Amino acid sequence: MPQHVLRFWESKFTPVRPLKRGGGRRYYRPEDVDLLRRIRTLLYSDGYTIKGVQKLLREGQGKLNAAVAGPPIAMERRELRVIIEELSELRDMLRKAAR
Repeated sequence: MPQHVLRFWESKFTPVRPLKRGGGRRYYRPEDVDLLRRIRTLLYSDGYTIKGVQKLLREGQGKLNAAVAGPPIAMERRELRVIIEELSELRDMLRKAAR
């Protein structure tokens, strides 16, 4: 990954915080590298915009902590579970209203 891209992403994605040592050198921890890889996948492969990835990070889906290196399928499954839960709640509400 080019250095200028890393610096730009540090400014756009607040969870990316490398350790800064003497002389301004940056050291990326394994979790930082995993997060950067996931961001790269979301941007370049999955077609997300920078604002879209920022939104994922803010909403918690994009915390990407446990599933940082996980495939996009893992995120889709989580999203589907949320949708199923919402649909179940709506079904229950409709059943109650029909009584």
